[in-house]
Amino acid sequence: MVMKNYPPQFKADAVALYQSRPEATIRQVAADLGINPETLRNWVRAAGASRPRGRRAEVPPEPPTLLEAENAALRKKVRELEEEREILRKAAKYFAGETRW
Repeated sequence: MVMKNYPPQFKADAVALYQSRPEATIRQVAADLGINPETLRNWVRAAGASRPRGRRAEVPPEPPTLLEAENAALRKKVRELEEEREILRKAAKYFAGETRW
């Protein structure tokens, strides 16, 4: 089996992506990035990273309206997708540099 060396920035970005997606498993994130799940698991352990647990937020004086809640959810999703896209761009650039056609 061939051992691949990944740049430190790619590893850090992969761990950050895993942390930013609490609903996703290591296996799902690894599949999205095209790496072995055990590799990602080792990076997460080495980084000493853990997922943010349910943070206790202070109760706002009045609950947000349905539109505000939807906007907040959409903004969060956009940030998540932008981060995923950036990691995939870096991965594509890295792997394109490895090819010797």
